[in-house]
Amino acid sequence: MTLEIDIRHRQGAFELSAKVEVGAGLTALFGPSGSGKTTLVNLVAGLARADEGRIAFSGDVWSDHRSGVFVPPHRRRIGYVFQEGRLFPHLTVRGNLAYGTRFAPRHEPGETLDRVAALLRLGPLLDRRPSHLSGGEKQRVALGRALMAKPRLLLMDEPLSALDNDLKAAILPDIERIRDEAGIPILYVSHSIEEVTRLATRVLAMSAGRTVAIGTPDEILHVVPRASGDLKAGSFLHAIVTGHSPEEGLTFAECRAGPLFLRSTDIAAGTHIRAFVPTSEIVLSTSLPTGISTLNRLTGTVEEIGDAGATIIVSIDCNGDRLLAEITRRSAAHLGLTHGSPVHLLFKTVSIAAEGIFRTP
Repeated sequence: MTLEIDIRHRQGAFELSAKVEVGAGLTALFGPSGSGKTTLVNLVAGLARADEGRIAFSGDVWSDHRSGVFVPPHRRRIGYVFQEGRLFPHLTVRGNLAYGTRFAPRHEPGETLDRVAALLRLGPLLDRRPSHLSGGEKQRVALGRALMAKPRLLLMDEPLSALDNDLKAAILPDIERIRDEAGIPILYVSHSIEEVTRLATRVLAMSAGRTVAIGTPDEILHVVPRASGDLKAGSFLHAIVTGHSPEEGLTFAECRAGPLFLRSTDIAAGTHIRAFVPTSEIVLSTSLPTGISTLNRLTGTVEEIGDAGATIIVSIDCNGDRLLAEITRRSAAHLGLTHGSPVHLLFKTVSIAAEGIFRTP
């Protein structure tokens, strides 16, 4: 199943141009506010009609300005999950889920309520009304209702943006299960790099109405900071969990560049992870300091020094992992960094957020 997009669209003074193919898995549309992510998703859904170009899914043309073809939203078999759950307040959770079956094709077996309830942990909530649900529970019900319609494609427009960190942490595993078990392509809009890198199999980075990069989360990290302005830049460390110290609130891991100290997690020893380290949190040193509280002290070699306007972005090869550090021009001059310079990278355990630690296959 492949979604083919080749469109141009004007909305007031804003112009969107996109040419991309989306396959199985979760493809994240990632970029700052105003980059065109939601506009693109609405064009795919048929909630707006592109001025020019073509949208097709698995050989079925949904929109083509040359031939005049335009398939209305209800005939595209798309599940759409918005920022708010948009549940029917007069229906129970069971009733909201059952409503989705109205849009499932009669000739195909649809999802059963029991399976969707189990997938999204909704069993204890089935007889409640939306007014008695938390924000995270409402979003899980909205996801379930979309799946009950047996969609060919699932669209999710910043479904976690209105939730606090605890609720996000609770619902992220549910979205992972949908990605892995539902077997349908997913377009997922977000401006949270931690969220995207945990969920996405591919990332489409957007800026000012244009697609600027597409690839795996690791591949686009080096493009996004330059293309997206206000987004948090960072890099990944690939590591293996080696143990835990609950009394210290720490999880221990080993990465290619040395030992890694993380906030306490429930990730089992031996699990492969990747940890997102914000660029601005890394301190560079040409000699290893003493008498400081920073636990994470890795080593690497300067690979590239880039101009980021008021600051300098230093790319460091940490025995195979590439980390980015942002420092001032004065610091760069003081350290005398050049290509090939050995450096130490220092960052606090708390610099890596709990939602920035991801299990990898």
